[in-house]
Amino acid sequence: MTRLRVLFALAIMVFGMGAGAQDAQLVPLPIFASFIPNVQFAPLYVAIEGGHFASAGFEAEIQHGDENVGVMQVAQNAPRYGIISGEQVILARNSGIPVKYIYSWFQKYPQVVVTPSTVQMNAPEDLAGLRVGIPGPFGANYTALTALLALAGLTEADIQLLSIGYVAPDVMCSDGVDAAVVYSNNEVLEIQRRIDAGECGDLTGINVLHVADFANMASNGIVVSEDTLIDNTEQARAVVRAFDAGALGAITNPAQAYLYSLKHVENLPQSDELVAALEAAAEEFDAFAAEAPTAEALSEKRAEVRAALSEQFDPAELAQFDVLLATVELWGHPARGVVNEDAWLMTREVMAQMGSIPANFDVSEAYTNDLIPEEILQEGTPTE
Repeated sequence: MTRLRVLFALAIMVFGMGAGAQDAQLVPLPIFASFIPNVQFAPLYVAIEGGHFASAGFEAEIQHGDENVGVMQVAQNAPRYGIISGEQVILARNSGIPVKYIYSWFQKYPQVVVTPSTVQMNAPEDLAGLRVGIPGPFGANYTALTALLALAGLTEADIQLLSIGYVAPDVMCSDGVDAAVVYSNNEVLEIQRRIDAGECGDLTGINVLHVADFANMASNGIVVSEDTLIDNTEQARAVVRAFDAGALGAITNPAQAYLYSLKHVENLPQSDELVAALEAAAEEFDAFAAEAPTAEALSEKRAEVRAALSEQFDPAELAQFDVLLATVELWGHPARGVVNEDAWLMTREVMAQMGSIPANFDVSEAYTNDLIPEEILQEGTPTE
């Protein structure tokens, strides 16, 4: 049996294992996660509800907050673990804060540039002269824009940069910008949904330019303090394995992952009909995973199930399931968790150009692959 078949077999055996079946003496495990509860955090929910953390002896508790605060808390071991972006890790280490990135949750940088179909957007050079919206001059969207401008030989003076907050779909549909830098797994879907529903002004279609196609950079992953790596290495290794089991569970069975997410995320669509359909889909996914399909076959299966659901439910009811499916595609499989060194070098280059860090910053000390399960390291390589 191949290692990949073993992984799938293990995922099927423990996916539905409830925490109630575990020893009551569990070690509290607070985990920082930025923003608010969201279906995008499905690996955490699967790891909790599927019993993966409990099997490792942990009672996980998710703590949400601002990422720049979270990275400081992780550095102080309160909590010990956090889901933090690569950019924040680099900023922290440049300030002498000893945190380390130990699992790459997102293998593909999620930022994209979206424009109306009437605005050409095939390469970074096409940004010249456009009204470009970002939440503000900070964060991953701003870093992504800086990278694209640099690649095109442009500066901010060559565009009209607009701070639009976190309402890109509203601004795009009201013709407030020519382009917006957004996340591929939610805002793009929302703009398209509004277009399809005739709720997006005169827009009839959009173009999407994936930043990762030109500059794949380090995104979110598991971060710990260097003290934790030294004093609690095996605990950190167990946390990585439990989280990875949750990620694999969401990849192989997003229907069950959505159902688990209902216990953690408020206002997810959950009509009786949708829940019943997802329960049936979860059984279908389990049967399919038992055949140890390839990553490509899994992607096709997710699309097949989504197409079948679209015959029963309108796009609005499936909107958050679509967010989950789009997010899954960014995680990388079978190379889950493996750090892409080139992505970190690209991130350093862009951040140095922004003036956030010195050009000679040693980015190699910011991450490690030492805690990634050996079977993953041998089965896959990071997405380029």
